[in-house]
Amino acid sequence: MIDLGKYEVWFVPGSQTLYGEATLTKVAEHSRQIASELSNAPEIPVKVNCRPVMKDAANIQELCLEANRAENCIGIVTWMHTFSPSQMWIPGLKILRKPLLHLHTQFNRELPWSTIDMDFMNLNQSAHGDREFGFITSRMRVPRKVVAGYWQDQSVRNEIGTWARAACAWHDSQALRVARFGDNMRQVAVTEGDKVEARIKFGYSVEGYGVGDLVDRIQQVSAADVDSVVAEYESSYTMAEPLRAGKAKREALRDAVRTEIGLRRFLDEGKFGAFTDTFEDLHGLSQLPGVGVQRLMADGYGFGAEGDWKTAALVRAMKVMSAGLEGGTSFMEDYTYHFKNGGRVLGAHMLEVCPSIAAAKPSLEIHPLSIGGKADPVRLVFDSQTGPAVVASIVDMGDRFRLVVNKVEVVPAEEPLPKLPVARALWRPEPDFKTASTGWILAGGAHHTGFSLSLTAEHLEDFAEMAGIEFLLIDENSTIRSIKNELNWNHAYFGGRAVRS
Repeated sequence: MIDLGKYEVWFVPGSQTLYGEATLTKVAEHSRQIASELSNAPEIPVKVNCRPVMKDAANIQELCLEANRAENCIGIVTWMHTFSPSQMWIPGLKILRKPLLHLHTQFNRELPWSTIDMDFMNLNQSAHGDREFGFITSRMRVPRKVVAGYWQDQSVRNEIGTWARAACAWHDSQALRVARFGDNMRQVAVTEGDKVEARIKFGYSVEGYGVGDLVDRIQQVSAADVDSVVAEYESSYTMAEPLRAGKAKREALRDAVRTEIGLRRFLDEGKFGAFTDTFEDLHGLSQLPGVGVQRLMADGYGFGAEGDWKTAALVRAMKVMSAGLEGGTSFMEDYTYHFKNGGRVLGAHMLEVCPSIAAAKPSLEIHPLSIGGKADPVRLVFDSQTGPAVVASIVDMGDRFRLVVNKVEVVPAEEPLPKLPVARALWRPEPDFKTASTGWILAGGAHHTGFSLSLTAEHLEDFAEMAGIEFLLIDENSTIRSIKNELNWNHAYFGGRAVRS
């Protein structure tokens, strides 16, 4: 499982020697208090480590070098308690390789009307100290998030927590390994991409393996190991009658369990955090992995079907961001439409939807797949939880990567789906079906997505900012014209051809 508690952000206050030791002592004291309270805030999933007050260029440069080297530091939060001349920040900002959040706040919530004097004014200067810092980060084009407001306010802590989650995902991506069993589904374009550029941009590596490498691990699984996991299945899910002990499909269940154990061992031994497979390359496997993939996703692994390594890495990033939050996160696909009631999207996949999004105890079932030419696969069947959610797609546009996000509302099915043998979610896209689907297609968004009831668009926007990639949000404020305009502006910024009407 994913543990964000092992990470920390560094809280870095800025000042200068001009104000004297008494003022600098107060800056340090106030900074430690803010950092301590933020570290204990439930909205922020990582530790907040207060660093010494930065007073000159040498201090700052050394801190940035140290942050770059620190394995558990996932980013820094800066705050200019007093005025801190920003030229001294230039050497450090030039070499900083960790995400940056600029907190624009002050220690006191209110002005002390009857006692305020110049000593107070000289100490509490973030109103213009942070503007000085804002200028130099803008001048240097330093990617960062700016959070403005009082540090004890819920909204401020929520924003810091959202950024910290994205920073954890970015940190994880730098060493992520994606195992790709077989190639992508033949002749499909959107699941392909430039793996070298992806490693340069995101940090993760995509490593190909023959299905035989996985089959070797599966064949090493003992009957006792299978018995243990079968018992776990029986206690965790409602088991369909054909899969029960002594029934016709019991051996198919054991094959599925054997595949899960072998796959898990392969991933764990290679320290992989995400993986893909494809139904067009199953040599040596009796059935397409279904329930095993679902359970691995529930444990935090990223997954992409049909060789879709970009989505596998995205789902892993979303799993890291959402660790510990209510809801759930899954690989997903826009499968088919319901055009009544303003338009709905039925999201599903052949097998691989994560049970973290399930509304109730999943049912363990076996049904024909009708594709791939293999034995009937075992899978978990359930309806998704309902509520606000996001669907997201990373696509390779040739000269850059683009992250497309649509805010959606997951709604109950209007009628039961007794003959649909897969896990599913039904949603209403924002702002409406026509605008959302048209905008998604104009943006080149893929049919495979990362789907989350835990995350907001802000988490994904922060991640895109850290990665330096294009971001397009389709939400309640979007129109087809505004989407076209934004795509054209993005083309002008990143370079490329305009979107034609």
